[in-house]
Amino acid sequence: MANIKSQKKRILTNAKSAERNKAVKSELKTRVKNAVAASGSETGEDTLRLAVKRLDMAAAKGVIHKNQAARRKSRLMKKINASG
Repeated sequence: MANIKSQKKRILTNAKSAERNKAVKSELKTRVKNAVAASGSETGEDTLRLAVKRLDMAAAKGVIHKNQAARRKSRLMKKINASG
């Protein structure tokens, strides 16, 4: 355990941000899965738009790298275009 006060605070803030990042990453997986499942239906476009929006937001917040967001969006679009 750390003795330095600032390090104790860093441990707490790191845990808080790790928890938040975990929730965001989990949501990303869910949104992408829903977008793939709904492709071809009338709600497909809305779920796709929401998935892309969440990926962009995660990249903007620094949860994932911007190139990773771009790669995931590209793969999602390829999957949906191939199925639909």
